[in-house]
Amino acid sequence: MKKILLSSTIVFISIAVTYSQTSFVGAGKAVNPFHYEIVKTKTFSKASVASAHPLASMVGAEIMKQGGNAFDAAIAVQLTLAVVYPSAGNIGGGGFLVARKTNGQTIAIDYREEAPGKASRDMYLDKNGNAITNLSLNGHLASGVPGTVAGLFETYKYAKLPFKQLIQPAIDIAEFGFVITESQAHGFNVTKESFIKNSTQTPAFVQHNKWKAGDTLIQKDLAETLKRIRDNGQKGFYEGKTAQLIVDEMQRGNGIISLNDLKNYKAKTRTALQFNYKDYKIIGMPPPSSGGVIIWQMMKMIEDKPIASYGCNSTKAVQLMVETERRAYADRAEHLGDPDFYKVPLKEITSSTYIKKRMIDYDSTQATPSKNITAGNVKEHDETTHLSVMDKEGNMVSVTTTLNGGYGCRTVVGGAGFLLNNEMDDFSVKPGVPNMYGAIGREANAIQPGKRMLSSMTPTLVLKNNKPYIVCGTPGGTTIPTSVYQTLVNMLEFNMSPADAINSPKFHHQWLPDVVRVEKDFNPTVRKELSAMGYNIVETNSWCRLEVIKLHTNKQQEIAADKRGDDSVAGF
Repeated sequence: MKKILLSSTIVFISIAVTYSQTSFVGAGKAVNPFHYEIVKTKTFSKASVASAHPLASMVGAEIMKQGGNAFDAAIAVQLTLAVVYPSAGNIGGGGFLVARKTNGQTIAIDYREEAPGKASRDMYLDKNGNAITNLSLNGHLASGVPGTVAGLFETYKYAKLPFKQLIQPAIDIAEFGFVITESQAHGFNVTKESFIKNSTQTPAFVQHNKWKAGDTLIQKDLAETLKRIRDNGQKGFYEGKTAQLIVDEMQRGNGIISLNDLKNYKAKTRTALQFNYKDYKIIGMPPPSSGGVIIWQMMKMIEDKPIASYGCNSTKAVQLMVETERRAYADRAEHLGDPDFYKVPLKEITSSTYIKKRMIDYDSTQATPSKNITAGNVKEHDETTHLSVMDKEGNMVSVTTTLNGGYGCRTVVGGAGFLLNNEMDDFSVKPGVPNMYGAIGREANAIQPGKRMLSSMTPTLVLKNNKPYIVCGTPGGTTIPTSVYQTLVNMLEFNMSPADAINSPKFHHQWLPDVVRVEKDFNPTVRKELSAMGYNIVETNSWCRLEVIKLHTNKQQEIAADKRGDDSVAGF
């Protein structure tokens, strides 16, 4: 049974089935995997969670009700997403966390995937030196060493509750099942043949009949994998039976991840990026994420412009922002990579002098062709998911994780029940050859064993008067930084609510290809005016799914989940 009711703030989708098992062992009756609602926006007084699936958000809120903080919730939400949102939620991928504790401490945790020890610079080139991009996208060879589980345990240093309490909801949903939504049924159906082709054992996502909304997905193998993590901690994934299952899968499918690759993987704590924008402080993720740097550059490029007077998505505002996007992405291609392998000129490309020089050739009346824009000179040489959490103490957590493409490399680890990523495609397979998102890379992002591939993930926090204000992020491949950028500008300059800011039509430019992507509901008049200025406008399907929390001066937490998917909020 499916029931849809519409109001100005909430979309309810209730799916009910008869089921004899306990509705939810891990979190009591508050979360029912067989009857749940999609809530798009609400205001809570104590705790808020927004994620790509209502069950994951509900679990996060319930964990905080049980005494957990925002870090506890972030861990539980990620584990639940690995069960209920398999196209991007994962334990076979990686991600980034940016957080701020109530004492002012900022935290940046890098659990991006790594290239396996047997990886090589030219591993995706044929004998003539041409890129074989299918190998970096589909199947066993496309997967980097997963980092998510290590990231969860690195995050656990800041949590309060027993880890077993945080993972149990995910175990229960995997073992006893949950009802899928219409969009999930569609995803399983259209990806069926790819699952079969790229997996050596039939995964739970494949069935004889077509999936439909309200069907129950049970994942027994995944439940057992989660139990090994519950009982043995990080070693329950990177060593022992699960590690052997991963390696066995690699050997059956000509992959190269080894037991040593898994055992040696470590999440890394890095120094969060922080910069001032007018009266605000913006906190982001450093490399190997490109998102924090791009946000820094683009926000500072518009800081001296009276953009608030232009109006949201006006021709003048969009034209200015497109030109900042063009220049920031040119720098991304040349200068950004894993700082443990490449000396990223971070200080230089975020300096005020450098950023001002990048806009010297800006013309407000016409497009600047990307062929005329190169990376600036320095002295030294989609499918992803996001969650935003805030607790009653004011801890802020922004997490973006990914498998890269939808369902990653489409390979499910036999006997373990989870999908592997296809993050190797985020390296520069060959200098100048675009990846699946059209992004161009250079030497800074070349493949090396143990290296972490450049990412566009952009978990972001904003402080106002040095106090918590905004938690923000989105999936979307290379469109992630521009979607976060536009949402921040919508809120900080145009004074839009979280819901209006994220649901406003988005546009995207990434230097190459030299086109401006716009969503279908983008203003047609603005499109025509931009075209007349020399911009190549291309309409595409929606790409972002933003999750935003705004803390008001009365301590009320206004939270919104994107209209573009099954994203949902929860709290109390």
